[in-house]
Amino acid sequence: MMNILIVGGNGGIGFAMIKECLTQYSDAQIHATYRRTKPQFQHERVRWYQVNVSHDDEVKVFSELFDDINWIINCVGILHTRDKGPEKNLTALDSVFFQQVMTTNTLPTLLLAKYFTPKLKKTDTPKFAVISAKVGSISDNQLGGWYSYRASKAALNMFIKTMSIEWQRILKNGVVLALHPGTTDTPLSEPFQANVPQGKLFTPERVACDLIGLIASSTPQQSGSFLAYSGDRLPW
Repeated sequence: MMNILIVGGNGGIGFAMIKECLTQYSDAQIHATYRRTKPQFQHERVRWYQVNVSHDDEVKVFSELFDDINWIINCVGILHTRDKGPEKNLTALDSVFFQQVMTTNTLPTLLLAKYFTPKLKKTDTPKFAVISAKVGSISDNQLGGWYSYRASKAALNMFIKTMSIEWQRILKNGVVLALHPGTTDTPLSEPFQANVPQGKLFTPERVACDLIGLIASSTPQQSGSFLAYSGDRLPW
């Protein structure tokens, strides 16, 4: 049986990922995390776990529940809070908000990689994918602003690239990917949807289908790539 772990399964993209995996992989056991409120969705092949994936000890204990994992897909992310949004300029920078964004967008992937790589290593074609963002591309940054979010995703991308190099030595059949989902119709993007071009606001279901397809078809030669939902390679 295939074991797939969806981290942040209660979010817009994460929940769509769960449903897409259930549809595409009839023999897969889906493991999904949430932080606070357990989702009401129930299925015989879905198991829910309450985990704060920004806490080292919690991720370590969580990893010990598994003997092996085939795929990990990290969908956890933050762009804004109730009272703080992406910074438009330097005067808007707030150290507490910056640390919160880094802790949510970057740190979980480090911890998941540390504790779950030994579990992934026990399978034939392990895959580790994270939801990144095109605005994390340094060379593509033309507009500025969004300091905390850009920095957190750029750091995430660097980690994924670096991790893929180690995996080339220790998991030769493994694949590590950073994925840009496009602008998705979720609470994360809701305050910023007015400026999205016609046809470029995607449903979570469309995004999940695109990204699961990319993960499924990816090869070890693509490990360490930063890919858009279309399959196009994005610049770091």
